[in-house]
Amino acid sequence: MKIQHLVEHVNDYKASIKIVVDKKTIWQTKTKTLISNTLKSICKQYDIGWKVQELSWIGTNEAINITFDSFPKELIDCTNQIPAYQFIQGGALVFSQSYSGDVHTFILFPYVEQIPIENSSIELELYNPEHITEKLIIEKVDEFLKEMIKWEVPSTKNKLGY
Repeated sequence: MKIQHLVEHVNDYKASIKIVVDKKTIWQTKTKTLISNTLKSICKQYDIGWKVQELSWIGTNEAINITFDSFPKELIDCTNQIPAYQFIQGGALVFSQSYSGDVHTFILFPYVEQIPIENSSIELELYNPEHITEKLIIEKVDEFLKEMIKWEVPSTKNKLGY
């Protein structure tokens, strides 16, 4: 093999770096704001104790999530009837940009000691940031709520405890 044979893969490598840069640029200039604003709008319209978090890790990964932070205000009175009731914080729908610029979506469930760690999350899908729309975000929030309802009120075959 001669050194000239590398030209195709060198060009492919440069093109792959450009694709990642383009995805990260779209995330920074459009997608991140769209996700954040849509989730904040949902929180404002449906005040059920959730909040939006924007996270940035060392390096290049960022994430935006909607998470259950507090008990819904309108249900506080019913919990006062059961003094032992304790709201379990957590549960989140996460939109996380990966090193490649794609956006991972996944659901994290609240941490409970009795639940095995392998049941603590559900991976949803991977998206190019330019394909994320308000409609898609709302669909993912809907999917998240359905999963949280199943988590809160599990079927008897998955019952925890006694």
